Amino acid sequence: MALKEKISDTLGAQVLFADANKTKLTRERWNAILRCKEEFLNDENPDPSTYPFMDQDVAASWMRSKKHGVNPHKVVTIPTKDKLLEVRNEHARLIDITKKILVPMKKQMVECGYLFYLFDRSGLILLHEGVWVEDTSISSTGSRVGLLVNEEAQGTSAHELCFRHKRPIQLLGPENYCIPLQNRIASAAPIMERENEVTAALVILSPPLIEPESDESINHLYMHTLGLITSMATAIESQLNLCRTREDYEHACDDLDNLNKELESAKEKMVSVHKTLTASFSFIEEGMVAVDSKGKILHINNEAIRIFKVRPEEIGNRNIREFLSSESSIMNKARKGETFTIEECVKVGSSKPSAYRISARPVHNQYTKKLDVIILKFVDCNKLNNQINNRSGRSASYSFDDLLGESQELKASIAQARRFSQSPENILLIGESGVGKELFAHSIHNNSRPKGPFMAVNCAALPSELVGSELFGYEKGSFTGAERCGKPGKIELAHGGTLFLDEIGDMPLEQQAILLRTLQDKRVMRVGGHSYKDVDFRLIAATNKDLMKMVEEKTFREDLYYRISVLTVYIPSLRERTRDVGYLSRVFVENYCQRHGWPVPVIAPEVTELLEAYRWPGNVRQLQNCMHHAINTITGDRIELHNLPRYVNADGCPESLARVTNFGQLGTDSLSLKQIEKAAIETALKRVDNCIPSAAELVGLSRSTLYRKLKEYNIAIA
Repeated sequence: MALKEKISDTLGAQVLFADANKTKLTRERWNAILRCKEEFLNDENPDPSTYPFMDQDVAASWMRSKKHGVNPHKVVTIPTKDKLLEVRNEHARLIDITKKILVPMKKQMVECGYLFYLFDRSGLILLHEGVWVEDTSISSTGSRVGLLVNEEAQGTSAHELCFRHKRPIQLLGPENYCIPLQNRIASAAPIMERENEVTAALVILSPPLIEPESDESINHLYMHTLGLITSMATAIESQLNLCRTREDYEHACDDLDNLNKELESAKEKMVSVHKTLTASFSFIEEGMVAVDSKGKILHINNEAIRIFKVRPEEIGNRNIREFLSSESSIMNKARKGETFTIEECVKVGSSKPSAYRISARPVHNQYTKKLDVIILKFVDCNKLNNQINNRSGRSASYSFDDLLGESQELKASIAQARRFSQSPENILLIGESGVGKELFAHSIHNNSRPKGPFMAVNCAALPSELVGSELFGYEKGSFTGAERCGKPGKIELAHGGTLFLDEIGDMPLEQQAILLRTLQDKRVMRVGGHSYKDVDFRLIAATNKDLMKMVEEKTFREDLYYRISVLTVYIPSLRERTRDVGYLSRVFVENYCQRHGWPVPVIAPEVTELLEAYRWPGNVRQLQNCMHHAINTITGDRIELHNLPRYVNADGCPESLARVTNFGQLGTDSLSLKQIEKAAIETALKRVDNCIPSAAELVGLSRSTLYRKLKEYNIAIA
C-alpha cells in the first residue's frame, strides 16, 4: 500500500484539524521558511521573525539555538546512561501506559516510516519506536532511549517548544533547526499533570519528504499527524489520571491490559485515532465529551451518554449548550484558551438539575490560533463528595447498643434519643463534657440515615475566621491559600446524611446567621460563590453550656436556638447516675485488658465505694482514663486504692475527706455541692501549702477553673 493511501486509511476519520484549503499554503510556507533559514544561517538577516510565514515562537527558538552555538548540520545528542535507570523508574507508569496505547498502531506506523518518541521534561528520550532510513548525515542503529535531546544540543525542535508553551506544536520541515531533520514534519503534544504542568511530550516524525514532493502528500502529513499525537496524549493523560485514583496500581495495569485486548480484538491492524479516543473515553468512569467551538458534540463516552440521556445516533445533532444553564461560562472561557475546572449544574429534560465538577481543556490550531476542539470532563459532585468521605473515614461508628449504663436516668435519655432519631427535625444534645454526646449523635445517625455521611465539626476547636469556610466551603480564589478548584464545606459533604455540630455555643455570631438561613432554606452558598446549592442533611447539635442564658446575654441568636432545639435530649452526668460508676469501671477494665491480652484484675470493694463517692467533673471520659491509669499501676491481680490517680485516691482526695470527716463539721444546712466544693478546695490548698498546680490536680480541676473558683468562693491565698 502506498504511503499516501496508508495515511488516508488510518487517519481519514480525524476531524479535529482537517482543512482542504491549506495545501497551497503549506507548500508555500515550506519553501518560504526554507529560504529564510538559509539566509539566517548565512548571517544575511539576524532576525527571522520579520520573514513572511515565520512563526514567532519558532523564530525566537532559532535565535536561541544560534546563540547556544548549535551546529545545524549535525544531529547532536547527549548520552545520559548513568541517569537513565533513575529517570525511567520515575516515569515507569508513564512509559508503561504509553507502550500499551501505542501497541495497536505501532506495526503499521513503523512500516510507513514514522518515528515515535516519548520525552521527559528535560528532553531525555524515554521511549523510541521506528528506525532511521538511510541518510548521508545521520547514522543510527538500535534504540535512542537514554539520549538527551534539548535546545542547547539540537536546536529548535517540536518537543522543546511543546514544553516551553504547554500546547501541541507542529514544525513544518525546515522549521526544525537541525538541517538533517528539515525534510520531516515533527508533531508534538504535551502530557499534562494535575497542576497544569507539562511532565512529558509525545512526538511523531513523519517519513522523509524528498523534493520534489507532491502538495497532497505534504498536506496529508501536515493535517493529520498533530491530531493523532494530541489524541494519543489525551488518552495517556486519561489513563494516568485513572491510575492515580486507584489504590492498587496493579489493578489499573490489569484494566489497561483488558483495554488493549479489546482494541486488538476489535481491529487486527492499526486502530484509527477516532477509535483510540473512543476506547479511552469509554474506559474512563467520568463523563467525557468532545465538542467543537460552537458546542456541537463530536464525541461522547458511555458515562456521558448516561448523564445526558442521549442515544449514540443523536450525538452529531446535539449541542452541549442544551444541557448547561443559560449563564454558563464554560464555552466563553474555553474559546479564550483557558484550561479550568468549575462547578455547574447540568439539566436533562424535565429532571432536577444536578451539580457536576466540569473540567475543560481546549485545543487550538497552532497557526490559525482558532479553537478546534474542547475536551470536557463531568464528575458528579455527590459522587465526588462520597469518595472524599469514604477516603477520610467520615462515618458514624457507634449505635444505641454501644451506650452502656444501668441507671434509669441514662436509659430514659437513650429511649428518648432513639424515638427522636426517627423524626426529620433537628436535635440538640445537652450534657457536660465527657458524658458521651458524640456517641449519642453517632447512634441517632445510624438509626436514621446509616447510608449517608456523618460530618462532625467541633466549633470550639476552629478559629473564628475559619468556621465559615469549614462549614460552607469556598470557591477558588476566595482568599489567600485557597485551593485552586475550591473546596466543599462540611454542610455540602453532609448531603444525604448528618451534620454534627459539637460545642455549638462557641460558634461566632456572624456565622450563626448564615447557619440559620441554611437550616431554613436547605441551601448553601460557598464563601466567594454566587449561587446556592440544595442540600439535604439532618442537624444534630451538642453543647455543655446554658444556651438560654447565652441568648439573654446576646451571645447566641435566639432564632437559631429555637431552630436547633426542636427536639432536646438531656444526657445526665456521671454523678447523677452513680449506679453506673461501678458497672462502667468493670467494663473499662475488661475491655482494656482484653485489647492488650492481659488478665482482668478484680476491683476492690473500697475502690468501687470511693469511685461512686467522687464527683467526676470529666464524667465518663474521666472515669475511663482513671481505670486505665489504675490497670497500668497494679502489680498483682487486684486494683487497690493506691492504684487510683492522686485526684481520686483516698489518701489525697479532699472530696473523700469531706465525706468522711468534714460533712459533720459543715452542718446539715451546708450540704450543698457549692459548700462541699469550697471545703474541698480549701483542704487541698492547705495540704499543698497553697501551690495552685498541685491543688488543681488534687481536686481534679484545671488551673484556670481553680482560679475562677477561688474568686467565686472568695478564698484568699496566704
